[in-house]
Amino acid sequence: MIYHITTPAAWNKARQDNHYLPEGFEQECYIHCSKKEQIVGVGERYYAGQTGLLILGINPDKLSSKLVFENLIGGDDLFPHIYGPLNLDAVESTAEFGQNDTGGFDFPTEWTPVK
Repeated sequence: MIYHITTPAAWNKARQDNHYLPEGFEQECYIHCSKKEQIVGVGERYYAGQTGLLILGINPDKLSSKLVFENLIGGDDLFPHIYGPLNLDAVESTAEFGQNDTGGFDFPTEWTPVK
């Protein structure tokens, strides 16, 4: 599984559009994703202070767009990037992604299957 942080509003729009494209896709041309061991750090680095976030649990074997593991900012840690729209049948579950009592993030323990 790979994971993508978004908002409930963006996810609801994707369900209406039958595919997901995040804000800023036109400039970057890919969807930022993370491996399980990366998602907490990404949350703490880029989403500190934000509430009401959602994580999409994505099955990479079901993607219709190209998936590339790469690091575009330097370093050895490779991140999954989806080059094209995210087809909704690849999203198997969602989970709330909120800050804990210390202001950090924890990997969700409760996931809602996508129907």
